[in-house]
Amino acid sequence: MSFKISDQPIQSDLLRQEVLDDTAGGFVSFEGWVRNFNEGQTVNGLEYSAYVPLAEKEGSRIIEEAKERFDIAAAACVHRVGTLEISDMAVWVGVSSAHRGAAFEASRYIIDEVKDRVPIWKREHYVNGATTWVKCASDTKVEDPEGR
Repeated sequence: MSFKISDQPIQSDLLRQEVLDDTAGGFVSFEGWVRNFNEGQTVNGLEYSAYVPLAEKEGSRIIEEAKERFDIAAAACVHRVGTLEISDMAVWVGVSSAHRGAAFEASRYIIDEVKDRVPIWKREHYVNGATTWVKCASDTKVEDPEGR
């Protein structure tokens, strides 16, 4: 089980192999992509930045919590940083379990907690030339050490 921050495109096929398990009868994955519209603005790309040591520590804690809360065989999550274009994959979550219910629940838990707790910041670039730093969740508890 793992959580990683990556500055490279996410390879979902390789990640899926990481969470396959002979005890699992089900596998669930979630892919989050960069979309072209947010909060009334046309978006033409974005940047993600993170405090990687803390992000990976907190993300790993979330994966472990999912293992304790749900009857799952394995789980992994990768979040991109850097400049991303429209339709690029920004985040991937994969979970395998003996039964589908646990895989769905754990996947939802992981992505919701990552967006809420992991110190990752998003800067949207709009068609009109403006940019804005956007929290990944409205109640993010960790502040960017660079004051963004």
